[in-house]
Amino acid sequence: MTMTSTAPDDTRAKRNVAVLVAAQAILGAQMPMIFIVGGLAGQSLASNACLATLPISLIVLGSMLAATPVSAIMQRWGRRAGFLVGATAGAVGGAVGAYGLYLGSFPVFLVGSLLTGIYMSAHGFYRFAAADTASDAFRPKAISYVMAGGLAAAIIGPQIVKLTSQAYVIPFLGTYFAVIAVNVIGSVLFLFLDIPTPDRPSQDEPKGRSRLELLKTPRIAVAIICAMVSYALMNLVMTSTPLAVVGCGFSEGDAADVVTSHVLAMYVPSFFTGHLIARFGAEKMVAIGLAILGGAGVVALQGVEIGNFFLALVLLGIGWNFGFIGATSMLAAEHDVHERGRVQGLNDLLVFGGVTIASLASGGLMNCSGGSPVEGWTAVNLAMVPLLTLAGGALLWLVLRPREAKLS
Repeated sequence: MTMTSTAPDDTRAKRNVAVLVAAQAILGAQMPMIFIVGGLAGQSLASNACLATLPISLIVLGSMLAATPVSAIMQRWGRRAGFLVGATAGAVGGAVGAYGLYLGSFPVFLVGSLLTGIYMSAHGFYRFAAADTASDAFRPKAISYVMAGGLAAAIIGPQIVKLTSQAYVIPFLGTYFAVIAVNVIGSVLFLFLDIPTPDRPSQDEPKGRSRLELLKTPRIAVAIICAMVSYALMNLVMTSTPLAVVGCGFSEGDAADVVTSHVLAMYVPSFFTGHLIARFGAEKMVAIGLAILGGAGVVALQGVEIGNFFLALVLLGIGWNFGFIGATSMLAAEHDVHERGRVQGLNDLLVFGGVTIASLASGGLMNCSGGSPVEGWTAVNLAMVPLLTLAGGALLWLVLRPREAKLS
């Protein structure tokens, strides 16, 4: 008698991944757009230079506040509904931001940024949606492929900025008009998504672990810490980069090119990150990612020539990719279907909470911690040290736990 094994059928998962890759490419283009012009627009509107990056901070704050509600919407009505809510909020946020620029009103511009955060929150769930219909073997690759869709976004977004930032008398107004168009066009893709809405649990079915119980699960806790640190450090440095590049005597076009190289580095590795995770394990890839993030800080501290900016931001992107995708893979393997909305909403609440703090700190460190852009840029990169220590320590603790504790 011969035993035969059949490989899991990931046809549906591959179709969903294709849709999500396209959404990542189109809708994701607004992220580099906003990060390039958000701080510069804020600097032109704010009365205090220390508040220049506040618009980006409010985007991240909006994402943090929206994480739990958006996750609940997806748990009850499905991924498609949640993603459409996000795209709608992105378009409305772009419109309000454009109106704030037209009025020259910093408060109105900030309201638009806060609304854009709802889009950013929904965008963050693309990676989880990729895993919903995937087999265990395909899951890390599915997550990685969807993240790789950001490669096109890394090219499209900055090029749109170059074409639109000075298209009107009011700087950056055209960029925010383009953000509206990106959301309207991209939202059509979600009509082709085929992810079943989770069944509502009956009274006698297990409700799953509480949020506190989830946080007490060592692998989940460490995954969240590493995701939070990877994303926070990336945001901390990237938010200040356009201000540092322009402040050190280079042009807005140079700043856009540096951010382009960074976003490319964020997503190009995604073509093979999933394969590396499947072969070597998520923990090792997270450790490598944290080490590369540290290397980015070292390069940035060596000088403020344009080459230093390019190399530091490339390393920052690669480190984020390995750290964040690795942590996402760790988390995706540690919860049941009926816990999905709870754990993913909790994860993004904490991750974007950390990113909000990093974003708020970025502008203050860059503009108000020294007498020159060079001193501010140095302060930004030195601020990476305690966060890297936290994540590295947590990961080391997880790996070195006794075998009996790991199995419990």
